[in-house]
Amino acid sequence: MQDLFDITKFDSYKEDNRREVKRANGGLPISLWDTYSAFANCYGGVIILGVKEDNDKSWKTTGLKRVDKERLIKEFWDTINNYKKVSINLLSDDDVEVYDVGEDIVIVIYVPMAKREQKPVFINDNMFGGTFKRNHEGDYHCTKLQVKSMLRDQTESTMDMRIMEDMTIDQLDQDTIHSYRNRHRSFRPGHPWANLSDAEYLQKIGAAEMGRDKELHPTAAGLLMFGEENRIVREYPEYFLDYREMLDPTIRWTDRLQSSSGEWSGNLFDFYFRVYNKITKNVKVPFKMIGGDRIDDTPVHRALREVLANCLVNTDFFVPRGVVIRQEDDMLILENPGSIRVGKYQMKLGGESDPRNKALMKMFNLIDIGERAGSGVPELFAVWEHEGWEEPQIEERQDSVERTTVTLSFKKKSDEKKTPKKTAEKNRRKKPPKKTLLQYETILSVMEPNIWYRASEFMDILGIKESRTKELLRELVAADLLEDDGATKGKKYRKISK
Repeated sequence: MQDLFDITKFDSYKEDNRREVKRANGGLPISLWDTYSAFANCYGGVIILGVKEDNDKSWKTTGLKRVDKERLIKEFWDTINNYKKVSINLLSDDDVEVYDVGEDIVIVIYVPMAKREQKPVFINDNMFGGTFKRNHEGDYHCTKLQVKSMLRDQTESTMDMRIMEDMTIDQLDQDTIHSYRNRHRSFRPGHPWANLSDAEYLQKIGAAEMGRDKELHPTAAGLLMFGEENRIVREYPEYFLDYREMLDPTIRWTDRLQSSSGEWSGNLFDFYFRVYNKITKNVKVPFKMIGGDRIDDTPVHRALREVLANCLVNTDFFVPRGVVIRQEDDMLILENPGSIRVGKYQMKLGGESDPRNKALMKMFNLIDIGERAGSGVPELFAVWEHEGWEEPQIEERQDSVERTTVTLSFKKKSDEKKTPKKTAEKNRRKKPPKKTLLQYETILSVMEPNIWYRASEFMDILGIKESRTKELLRELVAADLLEDDGATKGKKYRKISK
């Protein structure tokens, strides 16, 4: 019995634009290999040959026949195994399937996400000109900066383990070192390293190593954690740490902390604790009592420690724009240069830890900060769910430089928009205001049958903001007067004929 093609099987690939269709009537399209590289360098995906997507989002076959199968399959395997065309073949026979759709066939190619030691995956024997990544617009050429970042991530020894042989440990900030040691003593009283000299202690924690001259020098991790900003930027010219507190909308920011200000050391250790103290002071952390005593270290505190440490230890300090932490009234946003080494989906799943700066991670672990088992992010989601807050958002931006953004909302889920079903029920119970009814009527009168519209097309007509326009459109969808196309971005709406 021949397999049949069920396109619903591929709905899971909609996220992050991990699905691509190509006609392939005249042979394998040249752009197939751009997409192969892009999928491999991101989260994998599925390429479907012999299918086209119409403007109304429906899928149609393009007329590939059984007689085309052997020719296309042979051409595909010959090309993917030609290292002059493709740097590495990540596929096995099971990753290429052929399905019947009526009298036509479609060929489905599953492209896995490459391991970091296999990246960059490139084409045409040209690493800097033939490496692609995927964003919401499709496949795009990676910049040299992005390719170099992938090359840095290949090695098992992370970049923060380098020995700074042109520096001595005396050039590190002594106050920061002693603050760190005090925290270590309070967390681990009686630890065998407690009575070591500073030089011996720094070597034990990975902040210093013997150089080729048999002298002790700071490692890159030691420099980042304990150095002074003016020395750090000599090794990392793009190094920049920025905390912005924006609690009053009439003021650009109510508080700001920058590593380049010259008012403090500018290193990671001091930045971490200064920022942590600010965000826990401003965030409405739940008040808890046990046995009549207030418990200051709640699961929310622990989750905030983890997410702030993860932001710093996963930063690519060679990439521009630096670390930016933004504290708003009901939201905390953490941005760092660099992609997620284990991938966004594995990060949410947990159980696998692969920090970009392993020596820094070790130093944070020694003072009870950070998780080596990869459980920090799943715990974050669990804490937010328990508190009834909106789910944390994790986003990787694939622009000229890659950035990872974690957004933590402190709004209760009930404060957000109701589900369409609940909204419809509420509308049936309570009559909308006259102004809202007029807005509904205006939208419906403007819309022509069988034509898709974006929310932005009604903003000027109604004279309201985009957020309110989208809310009105959602309410009309819930009332079964409109339908939407299901897209997460650039959503379109169409009138339902009744």
